[in-house]
Amino acid sequence: MAYWLFKSEPGEWSWADQVARGAEGEEWNGVRNYQARNFMRDMRLGDLGFFYHSQKEKSIVGVVAVSALSHPDSTTDDPRWDCVDIRAVGPFPRAVTLEMCKADPALADMVLVNNTRLSVQPVTEAEWARICEMGGYPGA
Repeated sequence: MAYWLFKSEPGEWSWADQVARGAEGEEWNGVRNYQARNFMRDMRLGDLGFFYHSQKEKSIVGVVAVSALSHPDSTTDDPRWDCVDIRAVGPFPRAVTLEMCKADPALADMVLVNNTRLSVQPVTEAEWARICEMGGYPGA
């Protein structure tokens, strides 16, 4: 299993929106960055990801799972762009902010800490465990 982080502007697509999609989940579409697209192409069913609210909140608020493998993005006719589907797994009891991540030496090499603009990014197993612990999430 691999771990990921999915960033979304809460005014465009929030954790509540993701939860409302239920077990079917939702296409993680609209990504127009080759590196992020390639990460989605590497994902496998059941991989887990953090759901991150960007902009003002800048915090991890929940956990999602990949529910459909990479496929053409329905928001474009351009064949270069793929996406996966994700479904909500559970909320974080305590949001983990970007500032908290930056302040933790164990997360110093995390992509989120060093490249806050990338919308889909990998998370190591150690980073996953640390952030789950910080947020009180039982997956730690």
